[in-house]
Amino acid sequence: MAIAHATEGTNLADILERVLDKGIVIAGDIQIRIADVELLTIKIRLLVASVDKAMEMGINWWQTDSFLSPKAKEAEKEERIRELEAEVKRLKVEA
Repeated sequence: MAIAHATEGTNLADILERVLDKGIVIAGDIQIRIADVELLTIKIRLLVASVDKAMEMGINWWQTDSFLSPKAKEAEKEERIRELEAEVKRLKVEA
């Protein structure tokens, strides 16, 4: 009995490249109920895609997250300084 071999092998790198190029969505819901009373619902959505593909889809949250982006952190600091300066001006006017 002969063992069949694939003529074209697909390795993990090829599969990963395809997934990142096209993107893949994994979705699921978990519900906990007792006697028809819903106690907990967890909705899980996972998107696996390359950065380029995600930006193509309009997903770019990492650019505005101050924990991940130094530019966003600096912008957040500048905004806070403007708020504090405006508060100081308001307090001076009231005094």
